[in-house]
Amino acid sequence: MPAASCALIASRKRRGKFSRASSAFVNVGKVSMSLDTTVAPPLAPLPVGSPTGSPVLRRVTTYFSKPQNGLLLVLGIVVTITTLAPLFSILIDTITVHPGSVDSERTGLMSGYTIFNWSDLVDRSSFVKERLFAQNFWNPTVNTVLMSALSCLFAIVYGGFFAYLVTRTNLKFKKYLSAIFIFPYMMPQWTLAVVWQNLFKSSAVTGGSDGLLAAVFDVHAPAWFCQGLFPSFVVLGLHYSAFSYILIGAIFRNMDANLEEAAVILNTAKWKVFSRITLPMITPAIMSTILLVFSSSMGSYPVPHYLKFSTLTTRYVEMSVNRQGQASILAVEMMVFGIIMLVANQLTTSGRKSYTTVTGKSGQTQEVNLGAIGKWLIASVFVVLTLFTSLYPMFSFALETFLPNPGDYSFLTGGGFESLTTKWWITSENLSENGMYGQLGVLYNSTIWKGFAGQFWVAAMSALAAGTIGTLVGYCVAKNRRSRWANFVNNMAFLPYLMPSLAVGVAFFIFGSSMGIFNTFLLLIIAGTIKYIPFASRASLNSMLQLSNEIEESAIIQDIPWWKRMLRIIVPIQKSSIISGYMLPFMTALREMTLFMLLCSQTKIITTELNYFDEMGLYAFSSAINLMLIITILICNAVVNKLTDASLDKGIGGN
Repeated sequence: MPAASCALIASRKRRGKFSRASSAFVNVGKVSMSLDTTVAPPLAPLPVGSPTGSPVLRRVTTYFSKPQNGLLLVLGIVVTITTLAPLFSILIDTITVHPGSVDSERTGLMSGYTIFNWSDLVDRSSFVKERLFAQNFWNPTVNTVLMSALSCLFAIVYGGFFAYLVTRTNLKFKKYLSAIFIFPYMMPQWTLAVVWQNLFKSSAVTGGSDGLLAAVFDVHAPAWFCQGLFPSFVVLGLHYSAFSYILIGAIFRNMDANLEEAAVILNTAKWKVFSRITLPMITPAIMSTILLVFSSSMGSYPVPHYLKFSTLTTRYVEMSVNRQGQASILAVEMMVFGIIMLVANQLTTSGRKSYTTVTGKSGQTQEVNLGAIGKWLIASVFVVLTLFTSLYPMFSFALETFLPNPGDYSFLTGGGFESLTTKWWITSENLSENGMYGQLGVLYNSTIWKGFAGQFWVAAMSALAAGTIGTLVGYCVAKNRRSRWANFVNNMAFLPYLMPSLAVGVAFFIFGSSMGIFNTFLLLIIAGTIKYIPFASRASLNSMLQLSNEIEESAIIQDIPWWKRMLRIIVPIQKSSIISGYMLPFMTALREMTLFMLLCSQTKIITTELNYFDEMGLYAFSSAINLMLIITILICNAVVNKLTDASLDKGIGGN
């Protein structure tokens, strides 16, 4: 039997019946097979300490034979150190004695460590201490939480409602409205705050000169409307409503039509369809919006500064002069809020829900008919709103630069346009010109142009570093997507984005001062790089996950080196997302003030020059700087759209 013959041969082989040079022939049916049982001579023993002799070293060698693994290790160490070291420096600063500060005066120490800052900040043992506690800690904390929460609510309602109109209704002017809706986000954060101030301030309510409405129409808004909590959260909500529009609009656009059609066929009430089907589908987008808007609003300094609202950021700046250690505690508090929001977001979106329709047929989502008049009326309302939030700021800043007394619109009811002046732009010699304070006009002012060049240099270098590191992080994480280390590196690279900008600025201020690089472009570039790595890493990761491994494996088979695979294969295929990973940090750094304001002198870069000229009373120069920034950012955004054939609103309803 063939089976028996094979078993016999195997048995004899185990018993050593065959010699080393013998051969056995087995007849299986009509097929003759030759089994060569020659035993190879034993291999020489491996030398002690050889890498191939240790299983651990073999695994290490195999692991690092892939370039992405070595890169991931190096990038993880770099990102972890540069992210955590400044954060730890803040914690240490809260217990460090600062000569000339309150902690040094009260403790009698000139150096060393003390817990005085913590105990004094929360001390409520007397009436005076109670007032200081409320002024320095409690009131700014409550105000900041209220402002951030209301900003989230406003952004979600306003941006989400607009996303619904664009994606699910027959609203008119969709392409125009979709493109213009995101303009406030592309502009500097404080743009709408300054515009609000110029529109609604009045000498009878806020003091100073009258704004446009008070001077021309004799309309004096109440104080709570002109400054404080209300305008602060409205301005931030308008600025960040683009987040809500993009995230919620994408879900509305791609939502399965079966889900709502099945409910309609089953005669489900509209409110129940929205609460049981639509709302759960957009919940992840809502939570992401809350995470982004809350952390960004909490770290905002210019908006509450211009609108005279006390928050943690404004209070930090005020306390940093003689209560530096206690001011650092406020920065730690802002970081804790950012971490809480991250944990809450992960807990609420960790589960995955799936929906299965029991009836209904596949099809496109039918647009809701707003009516013959409604589709025009609602579109007209949004045209007017976006006109004031997107186009009017540029007109307002341009007009301010031609007013004899910036902020005073009385010329409209007095001398008319004949009273306008160009001195703020073209004064080149007569430094004694009234109101110029020894400054040349904007076109001849070296301080402004040096600041603009410095801002451009910082933005370019930060974008180059953040784009390169972020792209490599995204590539390495995508190649090791199931690795815990890869997940850690990915989270660590994204963490600075969730931290309030001022808190990150404080961290690098303390870190840079201890390293001796304060007020240098190097510190600004390092801070910008760490803060903006998430832009590039997320863009790179999302695109790399869509790239098939076979594309690179075919090049590996042909022994093509890693750097050539990246430059000749990966980069050309994913050039759109990679370019976005460079351009997004660049455009963000161009309009960044909160992150950089503590890291350099006021004249180092153009965004920090705003406070410099405001303190001098040269508000026309501040308006000119705002106008320059807006035009530069819009041009850069147009270049990005042209290079990448993509825009923020594309795929939702934009052109």
